Amino acid sequence: MLRLIIITLVIISAFFALAEISGARSGQEEGGLLADWIQDVMLEPYFPSARMMRGGQADIITNDMYEGWILAEYPVLLYGAGQAQEDTAEESDYARLMMMEGRDEERKAISEDGLEYDESAMHLEQGLADALLAENGTYIETQKEQEDSGAEQAGESEAQFQPSRQKSYSYDWSGLQSYEMLIKAFYAVDSTTRAGEDLINLDALLSADMRMRGSADEPQILIYHTHSQEAFADSEAGDSSTSIVGVGERLAAILREEYGYNVLHHTASYDAESRDYAYSNALPAIEELLAKYPSVEVVIDLHRDAVPEDRRLVVDLQGRPTAQFMFFNGLSRTAKGEIEYLENPYLADNLAFSFQMQAACNEYYPGLARRIYLKAYRYNMHVCPRTLLIELGAQNNTVEEAMNACDPLAHVLDLVLSGGEPER
Repeated sequence: MLRLIIITLVIISAFFALAEISGARSGQEEGGLLADWIQDVMLEPYFPSARMMRGGQADIITNDMYEGWILAEYPVLLYGAGQAQEDTAEESDYARLMMMEGRDEERKAISEDGLEYDESAMHLEQGLADALLAENGTYIETQKEQEDSGAEQAGESEAQFQPSRQKSYSYDWSGLQSYEMLIKAFYAVDSTTRAGEDLINLDALLSADMRMRGSADEPQILIYHTHSQEAFADSEAGDSSTSIVGVGERLAAILREEYGYNVLHHTASYDAESRDYAYSNALPAIEELLAKYPSVEVVIDLHRDAVPEDRRLVVDLQGRPTAQFMFFNGLSRTAKGEIEYLENPYLADNLAFSFQMQAACNEYYPGLARRIYLKAYRYNMHVCPRTLLIELGAQNNTVEEAMNACDPLAHVLDLVLSGGEPER
């Protein structure tokens, strides 16, 4: 009989403990006081030591410890109390991560040996650096030949982009089989996350088929801007055509006119008042567009980066000042492990897409693309297998430099989507 009474009191106490947690979640305190009273009534006659410790040293003996002592014999009740607390923590963490995603611009990379380094540096291998010089040298020689031959359009063509028809640099993939070598050659890993051989594997990255399957009769590519308010050094206030949105329209126009793709450019703003939660604000609209246009195979979230003022992301490409850009991947995992509520079933595809884009950029336009950046969160890259988040230029680039970068970027997109690059 006594055992039955104790069990009954335990159940009642557990009920009010759960009520206390629920009350805390909704900002109510009455349930918590009542739960304390019920727990004290039960503990006083049967567990006086626990009652004294709980009442006199609340800062030491918490509700978690109480549940561990008293409810351990009744795991279902213990699980219920713990689950309510975990749900509360998960909701709080999710909101915090969404806010951090929206605000995100600052990055701190970390090397595989644990040493931090300046991510804004290019980290170019000497071969790539030499190829960049060769790329520009070849263009200059071509222009000189045109001038020497008296070509009337020589002056005009100096300001025009000419897609590279041959590689300036070729990878020897046999030397990049290991995870460590791939990280060193292609990636900057943020200190908040970890990559791992399960994600960064050369065979998987190269073998993924990124070719466009549908025709241009239906929309194929969606370009949008989570951070539409991002502008450049000489952007005009209130003129979106001189912001990242204008750069997105330039990229869309080149893809349509030069390469024949059917491109949607979504120009809605999700950060007009605040960058907080910009990704979660944008997600419903992007999902709605993809439901409306199921033919879309490629999604590009186009951004402008932020760097220290003394760092300029610009190269001289074919005689044109051209902003460097960076492919960015969210891994949905922190350094501690997976973020289960930021699931991305297309993570492997996302990584293969950015890798193949990076490889093609390095081979055709060495020095133009910065290292692929890997960070902890998701950044809405779960909406489509072939999703790119691109940081094009930075706040101290000019609009001209950003616009000029759209030409080689569009060319590389076509190379990968047509199945031409990269080759094993």
